[in-house]
Amino acid sequence: MRDISVKIFSNGKTVTIRVSSELVTILKSHYVKNMKRYSYTVTKYPSTFFFEEELMKQE
Repeated sequence: MRDISVKIFSNGKTVTIRVSSELVTILKSHYVKNMKRYSYTVTKYPSTFFFEEELMKQE
């Protein structure tokens, strides 16, 4: 099992949004302590955040 306190994506990485298949770049990440996971802000949607399960590594 993966340690959830370790983020999968780093700032500046290009990832894909699972729902829309859009390529975006991670601006910043934030660990949400009460949810025990990371949220990510991306370039195309800076006022929205995504959780790890909503993003995929670019292939």
